Amino acid sequence: MVSLSRLLRHLLTPDWRVGQRFPARVLQAVEASIAASETRHAGEIRFAVEAGLTFPALLRGQTARQRAVEVFSQLRVWDTEHNSGVLIYVQLVDRKVEILADRGISARVPQAEWEDICRRLEQRYRSGEFEQGTLAAIGEITDHLARHFPSQEANPNELPNRPVVL
Repeated sequence: MVSLSRLLRHLLTPDWRVGQRFPARVLQAVEASIAASETRHAGEIRFAVEAGLTFPALLRGQTARQRAVEVFSQLRVWDTEHNSGVLIYVQLVDRKVEILADRGISARVPQAEWEDICRRLEQRYRSGEFEQGTLAAIGEITDHLARHFPSQEANPNELPNRPVVL
């Protein structure tokens, strides 16, 4: 059962709050960081952010992790040749960050590594460091992917680098 305070926070937080935390300039910096990152490895990174969940999702008690799984599928992050996609999902109202990695990456990078990055990013967001925190997290993800999925000669860009505001 969803708490009344969570329900109200989600329903009363306007979508434009995303633009306050992630204005066009920041989204462009994130896109450029992802593009630069993907030259160092054979992985694909997607970044998605949304203010809050819908009323039906709240009634179901949907967590940020469950929503991230939905977004992972919707954005087709799993649709890479080497199963090397990574999603950074940010849900602002609950102040949650989830990182989901496709099965090719999950076989090599333990979930605890992604959880550590999420917690550090959440801390940076609590301090108001949305751009710096996001870019630092992309850097950490890049290091993992470069170590386990080094760039090959043919390294096509399989997924868009542009952040998605849901």
